[in-house]
Amino acid sequence: MEEILIDLHVKKLIHTTNGDELLELKLTIPRFGFITFFGKSGVGKTTLLRMIAGLTNPDSGYIKVNNEIWFDSDKKINIKPQQRNIGFVFQDYALFPNMTVKEHLLYAQFYKERGYVSELLEIFHLKGLCERKPAKLSGGQQQRLAVARALARKPQILLLDEPLSALDNETRTILQDEILLAHEKFSATTLLVSHDINEVVKLSDYIYVIENGEINKQGCPKEIFNNTKFQVLAQVLKIEGTILTISANDTITKIEVSEFEIRDLKVNDKILIPTKIVNPMILRINTS
Repeated sequence: MEEILIDLHVKKLIHTTNGDELLELKLTIPRFGFITFFGKSGVGKTTLLRMIAGLTNPDSGYIKVNNEIWFDSDKKINIKPQQRNIGFVFQDYALFPNMTVKEHLLYAQFYKERGYVSELLEIFHLKGLCERKPAKLSGGQQQRLAVARALARKPQILLLDEPLSALDNETRTILQDEILLAHEKFSATTLLVSHDINEVVKLSDYIYVIENGEINKQGCPKEIFNNTKFQVLAQVLKIEGTILTISANDTITKIEVSEFEIRDLKVNDKILIPTKIVNPMILRINTS
């Protein structure tokens, strides 16, 4: 039986493009899980992360982490953000312009564990950039630093608010691998907000779909996306190693699949691929 780390039931009036809407979420999250909150813009995904972090207060309800009350409207308990053992990666990176890469990590480090900063620099390929300040880093390097800094304090919970949305496809794919490696290596419980179906499928153990102010659907990636709402039929035009050239909706594109998935495929086969693809290189397909 999975050990529950987060138990929450919160209500919050949020402002959407369609007017005010009551967000009411009740969920539990297992320790060490990689959980994604998925849904349209403005449904409350980021608001949920901010409530867990203590940056936004629920109107009512409770948030318990490891059986400790972080927020309870009835009991008038509200633990300060700096007292919550979390790491938060924002969309805009929020780096300090006057600090070097290494200074960012040392400043954020809560437990001064020898060698831990070096591990982070290694995982996120920042070792050769230790003395550079953010202005001298590429977008991908800045995002690597933002994630590494969030992990520097060894948080119980890592919160990722669409951290890769502004990156190019190649950098995005590499950073996904680095985030997954860090999640597993440092035994974090990771909560991700993402609109990219490929990213969600690749990283997530479990998904909560938020719609109309509530959890509309939940399950593992296969359960959530094995649905025609999220898939489109495509035809295989060419197979080159693990790269497929496909035709879907009058568009020709390339996708990447695993060796296992490509094993029984041949030209002219029909396959199902996720819709709303942000990164055209996908890792999982369903053959028909």
